[in-house]
Amino acid sequence: MNQNLNEKQTRFQLNNIPNRLGHIAANLARIKSFSQIAYKEAVKSVISETKWFIEWTAAEIEPVQAEELVNIQVQLAMWELTWNDIWADEKVRAEVAEQSGIWSERLLDMSGLLSESIA
Repeated sequence: MNQNLNEKQTRFQLNNIPNRLGHIAANLARIKSFSQIAYKEAVKSVISETKWFIEWTAAEIEPVQAEELVNIQVQLAMWELTWNDIWADEKVRAEVAEQSGIWSERLLDMSGLLSESIA
């Protein structure tokens, strides 16, 4: 890993698990919104970062939640590998955006951050 990534990992892991899940959810929301406008490279960058955030979080949470995160990570990796094709197909890009939004809401729910702010 390069130094920037090591520094990013150190900063990211200073957050508690709910906040880490919140960061992942925010990135997934970014993928959704960036996919709906012309930010191809920005989306690809956020996908890559999100995979790392999941990597740095999954080992520290409950197995069922970790499995869900890893499944998202695998799908993100598949998207990354075929990103040029996805970007060229508006229908597939819309599906990626929709799925990212679903995951974002799911992880925000999993984080418990929304229920904390209401209490």
